[in-house]
Amino acid sequence: MTLDDLNTFCATLTAAHHVVQWGDHDVWKVGIEGKGKVFAIAGTQPDGHLSVSFKVSDMAFEILRDHPDCRPAPYLASRGMKWIQYYTGDQMTGNEVCDLLRDSHRLVAAGLPKKTQKELNL
Repeated sequence: MTLDDLNTFCATLTAAHHVVQWGDHDVWKVGIEGKGKVFAIAGTQPDGHLSVSFKVSDMAFEILRDHPDCRPAPYLASRGMKWIQYYTGDQMTGNEVCDLLRDSHRLVAAGLPKKTQKELNL
């Protein structure tokens, strides 16, 4: 999966919008534009591999932190948040990454105010 593939996929998710933030990171948010909450932070590593951090459930965190292509997301996981970073791409397929991004979008959207969820059909 490339950064372009990731951005194309994230653009299909309901109420998702893209910003370039924190240097040159592709940041995907869900919610009202300008007030959304982050569900994915992506970029390309110096070796060309995609790197993307995303929110996961408690159970997924326990499983994915030991996956060869993943690790607890730097900065976020160290602060007690359940975020994983996919960073090598040797064993996980693009479809699996998309499934994880879809789950992250769903988890973050569930934390939005109920009124916002209703307005955005989430």
